[in-house]
Amino acid sequence: MNKVIEKQLKINDAKLFINGEYVNAVSGETFDTINPATNQKLAAVASASGQDVERAIQVAHRTYENGIWSKMPVEVRARILCRMSDLVMERVDELALIETLDVGKPIKESRDFDIPRAASNLRFFAEMAKYINHEHYEQSKHMSYTKYAPAGVTSLIIPWNLPFMQMTWKASAALAAGNTVIVKPASYTPLSAVMLGEIANEAGLPPGVLNILTGPGGTVGTAMTTHPNVRRISFVGESSTGKTVMRNAASQLIPVSLELGGKSANIVFEDADLDEAVAGSIEAVFRNQGEICLAGSRLLVQETVYEKFLEKFVSSVKNIKVGDPLDENTDMGALISKSHLETVDNYVQIGISEGAKLAIGGKRVEGLSQGNFYEPTVLYDVNNKMRVAQEEIFGPVLVVIPFKTEEEAIQIANDSIYGLAGVVWSNDLRRAHRVASQINSGLFWINCWYYRDLRTPFGGSKASGIGREGGRHSFEFYTEAKTITMKL
Repeated sequence: MNKVIEKQLKINDAKLFINGEYVNAVSGETFDTINPATNQKLAAVASASGQDVERAIQVAHRTYENGIWSKMPVEVRARILCRMSDLVMERVDELALIETLDVGKPIKESRDFDIPRAASNLRFFAEMAKYINHEHYEQSKHMSYTKYAPAGVTSLIIPWNLPFMQMTWKASAALAAGNTVIVKPASYTPLSAVMLGEIANEAGLPPGVLNILTGPGGTVGTAMTTHPNVRRISFVGESSTGKTVMRNAASQLIPVSLELGGKSANIVFEDADLDEAVAGSIEAVFRNQGEICLAGSRLLVQETVYEKFLEKFVSSVKNIKVGDPLDENTDMGALISKSHLETVDNYVQIGISEGAKLAIGGKRVEGLSQGNFYEPTVLYDVNNKMRVAQEEIFGPVLVVIPFKTEEEAIQIANDSIYGLAGVVWSNDLRRAHRVASQINSGLFWINCWYYRDLRTPFGGSKASGIGREGGRHSFEFYTEAKTITMKL
């Protein structure tokens, strides 16, 4: 660990943020958040109970009903959110350090991408809210028009892999639409999310509009997804938990948006620029330690270039530097927990036992035993029916599958319970677009990966989720459409 940086940053214990104030949990209970790179305690975090959730929801509901935010002119709301965006960038170094220490990811990712993207989220949805169109239609004797009103209290449940970015991705749109919000960050990574409360207060967000609850999902998450005063739920996480959220929401008929798991196919054709495909494919599976739902974790390579591509790929993997997340030269940091590291390693052993071959990696990083560091791993000659090809590992493990024809590549790519994303590498753009149109996924990239225009819909099909957010799709979800008709 970089001791100089560690000493410069004082990490405070984290409290709940309710009604514009930081408060202890009613029970006084706390839990520890751990630095994945050292497995040492970072801070004590307030552990909310059902009583805390009830208070937060009542505050959010009362704030929504009194109209201080929901009826505020959209231009004024936008100015406050844009001020929050500015404050995020003013504190980018501090937020990035907190994010890196809590998540285990490289500092260059937190500072240069995650936190700036969070600031962009706030500004984008603030600005877009001013230009949401209200339709109107005229007939000979009547005119109808549609208004989009804020839905009400919104529950947001955020994952641990991209906590601050994901929090702002959800909260920015919900707030811009005029809703009041309750956020539950993941218990593994609560620290950056809690800091948004300070930023909200400084920007002038009215008390009660944004509330942040830390604590166990079984208690906090369940209460947030079953309360009758909650009118929208947006969840990001694994598919099995998403099913639970959906069941909970059904009890109160609460609309849900679910962004769930993935096992995306990354397809390399023989006519691709192989060097470009290698670089992009490494990014697609090892970025954020592979702990990303969009990871291109199934690499499909055409047989005619299979050996050549694999050789280039493995050679490049050898250059990935795994180590101290605070080191500017680190490419891959620590996995989120000891138990997750064990899960990832167990999958590698399962793959080998199923007949997959190990090209590189497959074990903990030597010399870094104090943290949860795992080598970037490549399993090749994989059959798509193997567990390692079908189940989401959510770690730095790539499975490589050969294919002969375009039709076979499409069949293999779609042979999955997931349908989140996909990638194709080819210089034949007719083929690339043809393949893109036939892959069952909510997102697809051609000769690139992870580029996002916030105006476009984001979400998956099958076990990868329900609904779309992004641009107007976010506003459609976080609002209630009302049609008003009058006689002319």
